[in-house]
Formats: sequence, structure tokens, C-alpha cells
Amino acid sequence: MKRTFLRRIAAVSAAAVLSVGATAMFVGCTTDRPEITITYTFNGKDYAVDYTLSRKTAPRTVEHFIELADALYFDGLCVHNYDAGGLYTGGYMYENEELVEKDYFSAVASLSLTQSVFMSNDEKTPLNTVYGEFKDNGFQISSGSRYTHKAGALVMYYTDKGSDNTRVTTLRNDEGKATDGEAYQDNCLYSYNSATSMFYTYTGEGSTALDNKYSVFGMASDYENQMTGENGLLTAIKDYIADLGDVEFTEETEITLNKTDIIESVKNAKIKTTWEVPVEPIVIKSVVVNKY
Repeated sequence: MKRTFLRRIAAVSAAAVLSVGATAMFVGCTTDRPEITITYTFNGKDYAVDYTLSRKTAPRTVEHFIELADALYFDGLCVHNYDAGGLYTGGYMYENEELVEKDYFSAVASLSLTQSVFMSNDEKTPLNTVYGEFKDNGFQISSGSRYTHKAGALVMYYTDKGSDNTRVTTLRNDEGKATDGEAYQDNCLYSYNSATSMFYTYTGEGSTALDNKYSVFGMASDYENQMTGENGLLTAIKDYIADLGDVEFTEETEITLNKTDIIESVKNAKIKTTWEVPVEPIVIKSVVVNKY
């Protein structure tokens, strides 16, 4: 990546402070529609965007995301891919002006995350990934749900695993607790159940194909003002791009995926992709849960 485009980056902590007791905050009252605020820092300014999540639409994904937020996992991570369809973040940060992957599996090893995906062995070894709550993975979303791919959707996604055919066991009961053997579902594709911490805010047109492939677990509560309004994040990005003239806002960067994946065959596949990395960093300052 050309360092000349990254001269203005503010210093960002290389790693978030993780708390073993993150899940304790789930004790007590919870709602079907938790509320969070993601504060993005761009070009020296902060932009707070409120989201409403849906436990009914994607209960495991919501719980997983909130547990990571409570552990301050996302703080300091950046938008690693930017295009007309969304702001993709949750897995990368800047170190010495270079884009680097955060080692998710090492970072969460000390956390007591609620588990929904396991190695298919006698011990049911937990993987710290999350069950894929979308149609292609056999998960049924009620008809008429407002949590679909439209502007402002908050979506959990997983990286390309190529042709890897690793199978895992998932836990599908609504409560998220295994009480007997019937709670487990064997022979599930790891690729569909491999989401860790990466997510995006969708900014494109409606897409049924993406609904089938990824889990929409929330919506921006005030997209028109906080994202596209006069003082919104997307407006600030648009204005910044206009001032660049002939200089591109993003730089094509080839990335090797899954370098720290817990499945050896996936890690060793060395799958590559190309991302449009913003040359003026968009960084997550914080993810705060306002209502559980």
C-alpha cells in the first residue's frame, strides 16, 4: 500500500482491551431489539451511527456481536474495504501505516463467548465462530422481516473459504444452550458457520441474493441523517472524494485471506482477494451497547 496516502492516519491502538467477564452484562433484562452506537472516525471527525439489532431475526449473531462489543474488540479496527455496496470492517487495523489482520482466534481465547459452532468430534470442541443465520445455511427468516439487504443494514459476513469442505457441528436451539444430543446439527459446512468479527453496513440497493448468503442482524436507526444527511458519514466521505480531484479514494490491495484461521486446511489454502482500501482511514472509535 502506498504510504503517501496514509500520512494523515491518527494513531490507533494495535489491539483492544479484552475482558474475560464480557458476557456478564447479559445477566438481567434483555430485549428483542437491542440498540448500539458505532462511532466512526474519519478525516479527524467522529460520526456516531445508531443501529437497532434483532434477536428474533438473528439471535446468535446478535449475541455474538454484543459480546465482542462489550469486550471492546472492535475499537480501533478500520474499514478495510469500501465500495458502493458497503463499509466492510471488523477484522483489520493499521500498524505503522500498514493494513494488518487482527488475530481473532488468539484475541478471543480468553473470553467466555457463547458458543454455537463446534468441531465434529466427541468433545464438541468450540470454535468461537457463529452459526450462520441465513437461508443458504438452512436458517429460515420469517417472511416480511425488515432486516434485509437495504441501505443501512448491519450484516455479519465470513471470508471466502474456496473449495474447502470442512464439516462442523452447530447448535441450533433458540436458547443457545445444549441440553441434549438433539440440540446439535452435524455435517454443517464450516464456510457458512465461520463468521468471526467481520461485518458491514450495507449502502447499496436491495439484494435477495445477499440475504440468502449473509446474516442481516440490524439496521441503522437514522440512516438518512447519520449516514447520508448533511453531517453524515457517507456525505463526509463523498465530499472528501470530490476534493481529491483525479486522486482515487481507494487503492486496490491484494490480501491473503484466513491467515489466522483455526482450521488448518483453510489457513493453508492461501486464498487471495482484492479490496478497495480507503487511503484516508475510516476507523471504529467505539461500539457501545445502549440497550440490551
